Amino acid sequence: MLNIYDHDRDSAGLTYVYPVISRRAGGVSVGINLNTNNACNWRCIYCQVPDLKRGSAPEVDLEKLAGELRGFLHELLHGDFMQRRVPEGARRLNDIALSGNGEPTSAKDFDRVVGLIGEIMAEFDLVGKIKLVLITNGSLVSRARVKQGLRQMARLGGEVWFKLDSATPAGLRRINGTRQTVQKMRDNLCASALLCPTWVQTCFFALDGKYPADIEREAYLNFIGRMRAEDVPLGGILLYGLARPSMQPEAARLSALPRAWMSNFAAEIEALGVTVKLNA
Repeated sequence: MLNIYDHDRDSAGLTYVYPVISRRAGGVSVGINLNTNNACNWRCIYCQVPDLKRGSAPEVDLEKLAGELRGFLHELLHGDFMQRRVPEGARRLNDIALSGNGEPTSAKDFDRVVGLIGEIMAEFDLVGKIKLVLITNGSLVSRARVKQGLRQMARLGGEVWFKLDSATPAGLRRINGTRQTVQKMRDNLCASALLCPTWVQTCFFALDGKYPADIEREAYLNFIGRMRAEDVPLGGILLYGLARPSMQPEAARLSALPRAWMSNFAAEIEALGVTVKLNA
């Protein structure tokens, strides 16, 4: 039986397609894993991917992906998968999510993948009824194929969940294992928001028993406040804590923050005039 604590990419026995119960989405999310080699250009210390390595997505077998997605959607919508594998109360198809075991936009055929998913959604009469979601660190938004993919997603009524766990250089290195600048992240986030409806997704947690420092909280609030002041069209913030164990070497150093802390921080963000969806 699927649950919110296990997002096993092999749960359906397929290469690219896997179902999960999404606590943020509130139903079944059909995941598309383009990073079958467990490679990502970032290394987030809370990542649940085992044997994570640096790199890009491998070549995508578009024919195999199409066959898996068509077959699984048919089973989900017309078979008994919901009754057999999904808890009562979550038996609804919420979205198709490009996520998986690394940064999906690193796939060289990213735009073709989005187009293919759109065709299959149309075959099942799902366009406008469920969302196509991209869960991304946003670092590759400036690439032409990624921009084209985001434009296609917008036409399908899709949305982007853009990772922002820190707005300081030290935080980005410590949490996400990247030397990307805060300014570059801001530029990419603005570009994403102008191409496709975009939400910021943020994970906050305790490290070595210590809550996020004031400098981190203030930098984050200033970053979001600036976006708000400049009328960048963000949908809002998806703020969440740890739900599943990290598979990275830092796992033992991580712990969830109290619900009260997360709620107080959500209120600080909301005070900026920004919508927050909290999953603590």
